[in-house]
Amino acid sequence: MNITARRAPVRGPGGPSGTIDQVAVVERVLATIPQPYRSIAIKHREMVKFAVVGGVTWVIDTMVFLVLKSTVLEPKPITAKIIAVLMATIVSYVLNREWSFRTRGGRERHHEAALFFLISGVGVAVYTAPLAISRYVFHFSEPTVSLLTEQIADFVSGQILGVIAGMAFRWWAFRKFVFPHEAVRRQVLQEPAPYPDSIGAEPVERS
Repeated sequence: MNITARRAPVRGPGGPSGTIDQVAVVERVLATIPQPYRSIAIKHREMVKFAVVGGVTWVIDTMVFLVLKSTVLEPKPITAKIIAVLMATIVSYVLNREWSFRTRGGRERHHEAALFFLISGVGVAVYTAPLAISRYVFHFSEPTVSLLTEQIADFVSGQILGVIAGMAFRWWAFRKFVFPHEAVRRQVLQEPAPYPDSIGAEPVERS
């Protein structure tokens, strides 16, 4: 009698890593990418997923930043940016741990989380540096420049240059310090318990 392996979550250090069904979704998406880009995406799938998470958190960061800067924190763009980055960082930790770096780990959960937020804290400085330079070194702010120029400079320095610099730093630091070891939360197929009529049957050798 044939026994079909069931997909089941595998728990590694610090909690569950998800299911093989979720991995299959990623594989199907990658399969839709035309060659030769598909091979590149598959080879660097971890980076692709990190970039997707970065895109999601960029939207969160941008929305919070623009809302705060145009309302309650209009005269304090740096404060608005820091709050936006911190909110996006919380979402980033969950998505990166459970998806981007789902098979990586090697640290206790509380150490991992502490390092993640510590590095993200350093990342806040990296993210906000271009905006600070734009405002306080080049003085792209009223009354030195027009309101339109100020808004464009804030967006380019804070939401484009800052995000690129911050993501590059965090990609390197997360792999180096937060999730340093590969395949420590690798998923496997689990065999179900044998059916009553299969008890006593000869074991089947798998190739």
